[in-house]
Amino acid sequence: MQPLPGADLPHAHPRAVHWIATAAAMAAVVALAALIQPPTVAAGNDGKGDHGGRPAPGPQPSAAHYPVDCAGTEPEVFKHGSADFDADGRAETVAVVRCRAAAGSPPSGMYVVSATKPGVSPRVTATLLDPAEGMSVGQFAVRENEISATLLGYSSPDVPRSKPDKQRNVTWTWEDDRFRLTAEPIPGTRI
Repeated sequence: MQPLPGADLPHAHPRAVHWIATAAAMAAVVALAALIQPPTVAAGNDGKGDHGGRPAPGPQPSAAHYPVDCAGTEPEVFKHGSADFDADGRAETVAVVRCRAAAGSPPSGMYVVSATKPGVSPRVTATLLDPAEGMSVGQFAVRENEISATLLGYSSPDVPRSKPDKQRNVTWTWEDDRFRLTAEPIPGTRI
């Protein structure tokens, strides 16, 4: 049997030196790509920063003060998400908060938190769900100009607080400089 054409050429038999040269060339390309960065906007461009066309990140939800009475302790932020609802280049944060509890599902509050100025704590600018309503938040998502959640509740005071027996999917949409609430029908009911 005759060898295939070109099988006797030196490059047809790779040696360790070939692999090392290839690895060095790849490393040089990766290093060069890491050094080449797009130009950034100068600092102090209205406080919004340059985030590649995206809004600046929303404020830290743990830095805000929430209108929730937890008997001397601070409420915990257990879910949050951010979006730039008012299209000003700075995202707002939506925080779901509740008091800590050893058992059961304490009622949730859902708040929109906005940054005011650098060095100043963010503040609550909208209340979407007041803990006084006695509901908890199950699923939760923040997208562009919309907040969606599954609210969990109880049909009577006799239902254990660890086992909500009612639920409803709701959506808040940013329209005309305010959040508009839309609730889906309660499961098991007809419209």
